[in-house]
Amino acid sequence: MVTKPPSEETDEPTEVERRNADVCNVVGSIEMIGSKWKLIVLNDLREGEKRFNELKRSTGASSYTLSRVLGDLEEAGFIENRKEFEAPVASYYTLSEKGDALCPVFESLDAWGDDWL
Repeated sequence: MVTKPPSEETDEPTEVERRNADVCNVVGSIEMIGSKWKLIVLNDLREGEKRFNELKRSTGASSYTLSRVLGDLEEAGFIENRKEFEAPVASYYTLSEKGDALCPVFESLDAWGDDWL
């Protein structure tokens, strides 16, 4: 059976796109948060606001890795950064509304891990 490409004149999704719509959301979500360090930092921030050095100690990430990951997460809107400029200067990180919405996902993954890992 020969299939023809969808017409360029229509914006209608193809059958394959309709069948895989849910998969696309899963893949897109994993691409946004799927790195090891992003998951570790997001999970760690479920406990509440933390300073950079607290995150460094609790996650075990190097300064370079943590800086890069925090920047990526902030740019994507998962975390918020609050700076205090009075001595001692400090950066505080917390989950944004978008990041906080991931908490049930982490709880489900934790429960799944209890059962299967």
